[in-house]
Amino acid sequence: MVTARGAAGETAGCLVGFASQCSLEPVRFTVWLSRVNHTHRVAGTASHLAAHLLAPDQRQLAELFGGRSGDEVDKFAGLPWRPGPGGAPILRQATAWFVGRVLGRFDGGDHEAFLLDPVECGPRPGGPVGPRGAHLTLADTLRITAGHPVHPEPADPESAHHEEERP
Repeated sequence: MVTARGAAGETAGCLVGFASQCSLEPVRFTVWLSRVNHTHRVAGTASHLAAHLLAPDQRQLAELFGGRSGDEVDKFAGLPWRPGPGGAPILRQATAWFVGRVLGRFDGGDHEAFLLDPVECGPRPGGPVGPRGAHLTLADTLRITAGHPVHPEPADPESAHHEEERP
């Protein structure tokens, strides 16, 4: 799960399907955000992002951040969190987390990659362990319906049915 606080102070967060460490020296991490996602718009103005790991018993939190759109609901209302570096929201109930400074962004099709330089991290000691381990996995979240469409609606419905000719 990724959270952000934009330049105007707006908070946002979502589950991510694509994230990975991408360098050992220097340590770098990449998270991919859907271009149609509210969090993508907020993260685009953020200097830092926070990546969180959830425990298997935190499915309700995963459903909030993965199944609801920040365009429609304040996902942080009533949740305990604190600002980390760059104001990135750190959820106190996360099993583990890190905040990374955004070094750059690059195109990945319908997702955009945010290259992060980790600057602060922390665990939640004594977190629960489920059948697949201590963290919520993709398999644990497969039944969550996305809070936004996978693809943006075309501006002109006719244009969605025409292929560009290629030389």
